[in-house]
Amino acid sequence: MKINNPVLKGFNPDASMIRVGDDYYIATSTFEWFPGVRIHHSRDLVHWRLLTYPLDRVSQLDLRGIQSSGGIWAPALSYDNGTFYLMITIVTNRKGVYKDLHNYLLTASDICGPWSEPVYLNSSGFDPFLFHDDDGRKWLLNMRWDFRKGRNRFSGIVMQEYCPELRKLIGPVKDICKGTDIGVTEGPNMFKRNGYYYLLLAEGGTGFNHAATLARSRSLEGPYEFDPEYPLITTVDHPEHPLQKAGHGALVETQNGEWYMSYICARPLPERRLCPLGRETSLIKVEWTEDGWLRIAGGGRLPHLTVLAPDLPPHPFEELPEREDFDGSGSSLGIQFQTLRIPADDSWLSLEERPGYLRLYGQESLCSWHRQSMVARSLQHYRCEVETCVEFEPDNYMQMAGLVCYYDESDHFYLRISHDEQHGKHIAIIVTDQGRYDEQEGALIDINGWDRSYLKVAIDFDLVQFYCSKDGEEWTAVGSPLDLGQLSDEYEGKLGFTGTFVGMCVQDLSGTRKHADFDYFQYRAIE
Repeated sequence: MKINNPVLKGFNPDASMIRVGDDYYIATSTFEWFPGVRIHHSRDLVHWRLLTYPLDRVSQLDLRGIQSSGGIWAPALSYDNGTFYLMITIVTNRKGVYKDLHNYLLTASDICGPWSEPVYLNSSGFDPFLFHDDDGRKWLLNMRWDFRKGRNRFSGIVMQEYCPELRKLIGPVKDICKGTDIGVTEGPNMFKRNGYYYLLLAEGGTGFNHAATLARSRSLEGPYEFDPEYPLITTVDHPEHPLQKAGHGALVETQNGEWYMSYICARPLPERRLCPLGRETSLIKVEWTEDGWLRIAGGGRLPHLTVLAPDLPPHPFEELPEREDFDGSGSSLGIQFQTLRIPADDSWLSLEERPGYLRLYGQESLCSWHRQSMVARSLQHYRCEVETCVEFEPDNYMQMAGLVCYYDESDHFYLRISHDEQHGKHIAIIVTDQGRYDEQEGALIDINGWDRSYLKVAIDFDLVQFYCSKDGEEWTAVGSPLDLGQLSDEYEGKLGFTGTFVGMCVQDLSGTRKHADFDYFQYRAIE
């Protein structure tokens, strides 16, 4: 069997991988999206499924008012003596010289939960990792942020002991590693093998200079020596490679003694340095040298699109359906959906008030950091069609509902139904480009008398074309094609961390909470 990369397509950054028995788990960042932290499951490293979200209640994660690309950064999974541990960073401010962030620990006896309330540990830097030494002691590692003028902001990796009984850090903070000349040293991941403590680090920043480097020491506190042939993986000198931004790794040993590394990467649009799918997760096979360093199997430092799978029994999972009809017996959304900053509770969302439909009550605007009525999923393919059908009767221009392609409040495309005194009920396109609001010229369809409106977006690499239909059979293009590249981490120097989401949303800026009913949501990849 072959592993086809990326194994986790679309927005799935900062992968933290572990093995527990015959099961493999990867946790990825979710930033401002709720619930928090995606945990994925595999038994063969080839087939993966989205399994659970451990941060599923506001007492664990309150994202209201959190900046876009803030929130949950770089979760770190670990397991020891029957307990799963999850380290998270919650970033409340990421702009400017300071970083306001807080590191927490959660635990569970089952990967699917319930997970504990978060235990606060420190705020000195992000990317926390909990290392379980073989003497039973536990150590927290994180990068340390130094905001002072003339200092290296990424000032190194620090370590402090964690006491489970007291549920807090104890003893001195120790500076154990400064990193290599690549710089931007973060993402510590520690393991022990043959008497060495190994420290796998992310370096170079999460953009196109990203890399993973490996260091080791006979002592937990160091000093750590770096692999003389660092970095372990990077695409920095190969802009033509289809998997860019390779770095931020985690290692597992299989049941048969083979070693694999998860790492994040991104697939740019052809001939462009823009990645609207966000950062994704891939795997690579690695091998130990005689002198105790790791090398990519087959040589070199570049990622591989296909990788030889481990010698494990195949374990495929049932694929998620392309179409969600909202007619299940449960009252919860499909696992592929997330909401923006707030939980999907009955204060604004219902699957039961009108069986077979998703009812959303309008709240704040698409620019809000507080209470948006949005249900969305990450874009995972450069060629796909996304379709929905909505019943909505707006009374005025402040009430809107429809289909959205959303990066953040500053950059999104919105095919929306509304009503105004000139056109009555109509469909039009809103384009927000770096915070500048615009209504695409000529992109307006009169739908007076329509009870149902079918909405669709077709994505073909750069091109984003919206459509509408009265019956779901005959489609009319709305407006001209838009540029998917705008919905990228790197667009115009944005430095975001998420990627594009596609979904359903409703706004009522008059405060009357006008609702819309969505009959289905279909995401169809085009191979």
